[in-house]
Amino acid sequence: MDEFRALHVPGSPLLLPNAWEFGVGAHLVAQGFRALGTTSLGVSAAAGEADGAPSTRDVTVALAARLARLEALVSVDIADGFSADPAAVADLAEELAAAGAVGVNLEDGRADGSLAPVEVQAALVEAVKERTPQLFLNARTDTHWAGDHSAAEAETRARAYVAAGADGVFVPGLADPADVERIVAVGVPVNLLFLPGKVTLAGLAELGVARVSLGSLPYRMALAAAAETALAVRDGRDLPLTPPSYADVTAFLP
Repeated sequence: MDEFRALHVPGSPLLLPNAWEFGVGAHLVAQGFRALGTTSLGVSAAAGEADGAPSTRDVTVALAARLARLEALVSVDIADGFSADPAAVADLAEELAAAGAVGVNLEDGRADGSLAPVEVQAALVEAVKERTPQLFLNARTDTHWAGDHSAAEAETRARAYVAAGADGVFVPGLADPADVERIVAVGVPVNLLFLPGKVTLAGLAELGVARVSLGSLPYRMALAAAAETALAVRDGRDLPLTPPSYADVTAFLP
């Protein structure tokens, strides 16, 4: 975890692209990215399941093990831990650490659109850190997705999760500079989500953010590129992007 933690520099944030399958991860590493995240939406969609569904637990672990074969530091999005049982979530974290992951994202948003009670989520954070202290636990709070968009609530939850052992905090949807600075003041590395048209990497760096995730954006862009490619061929237009060659792709496969 030491190398991964060292990449979280307030003011010079780690840009963490997110993969949903091995080939994407390998291609990103080939572009020079030292660290990768996974995206629960991409992983779940690739498996034909709902985002973060418990049925995607095993494919999440399997992907982590495959990505860990790369020369990359891998942080795994485990959604809500795929269980409400702290011991089961700690079991998952232990499996991921054994598979080679260096970090996890654990969120307090729930499938029904609610937020877990703070003390319930803090217990999950504590269980994971007690079992696998070597993992960088990025505690995600969904106040700006499922809550009231309150920076005060985000700060309350962030501080509670840090007190439970979280190594960093993640508030996707947060963009207002004053609110960002409020969360940065919590005192651990702050991770924010890149929001096209709302934030820039340079702007977040100036606010003291230590990590910027792309989340499901690469997966959704890949969907758009696939559709646009088919439409361009159908309509006789130029392809929207220049893809890597067949040889380029096979070169990074086992």
